[in-house]
Amino acid sequence: MPFDAGRRAFILAGLGMTLAGCAAKAPQTLPTESTFPALTPSTAPSPTPRPTLTSPPPEPEPALPTRDEIISTFSGLAPQHWGLDVPGVASRLPTTAGGAALTLDYCGGPGGSQTDHTILDLLRQHQVQATLFLNARWIAGNPGLAKELAGDPLFEIANHGTQHLPLSVNGQSAYGIPGTTGPGEVYDEIMQNTEVISELAGKPPRFFRSGTAHLDDVASQICLALGQTPTGFSINGDAGATLSAQAVTQEVVRAQQGDIIIAHGNQPAAGTGAGLAAAIQFLQTEFVALESLKHPV
Repeated sequence: MPFDAGRRAFILAGLGMTLAGCAAKAPQTLPTESTFPALTPSTAPSPTPRPTLTSPPPEPEPALPTRDEIISTFSGLAPQHWGLDVPGVASRLPTTAGGAALTLDYCGGPGGSQTDHTILDLLRQHQVQATLFLNARWIAGNPGLAKELAGDPLFEIANHGTQHLPLSVNGQSAYGIPGTTGPGEVYDEIMQNTEVISELAGKPPRFFRSGTAHLDDVASQICLALGQTPTGFSINGDAGATLSAQAVTQEVVRAQQGDIIIAHGNQPAAGTGAGLAAAIQFLQTEFVALESLKHPV
């Protein structure tokens, strides 16, 4: 199953040396310890480095574009696509994936910074991997829990934006929520929360989902330029945490290999938790593995 773990080990090599003397010379008396001058840390010779069997150092990651560079590159480009599934967005896993990916959004903000702990308990009980898309406002409202989740190997922490805005370069809106209005605001929506998650998890996120999951194709390209994959979904598990438990189950059990499921982990009063509980048991019985977005998409 994709949630089994492995361990690795590595071996270090060393070097030896021999000394020889000349028999023709008169025997020498080894000096006593008092013969040597005292060595302080500043005068002590540095040890000779020993060669080791190591791999060459990894190539440094290329520097990401700055905000000014993003503005310069993408200003004036007119979007040709807008919505949930535009060019550059990953809505399914690659064909090499072993199962379906479960993703949970934590949106933050007024009414959005709660936590459905029954879902987290469920995933841990069944050892189900998941990708958690955290918004900066949710992290700010739950700093201890966010740190705990970032340290749990079951979960991959992904980027759900800074203000939970639709990602647009010309102010497009979704569900009444105004989107970003230019490349600079797109950069801020992605990168300000990237800094938060990098500090939280010790590494930058690899996946980004905009607020409402809506974006245009220029914003999608900006996201890719900033090293994150814009991520959509192929199964809408809870319709923004509005479905009943029975409806959530009916949606999620449709998952097949390669599907990306979206649901919400921040609405404990919704039917998501109970619906996922029934769906996960069914999917595991049917051998459809649920996992995080660990595969390149």
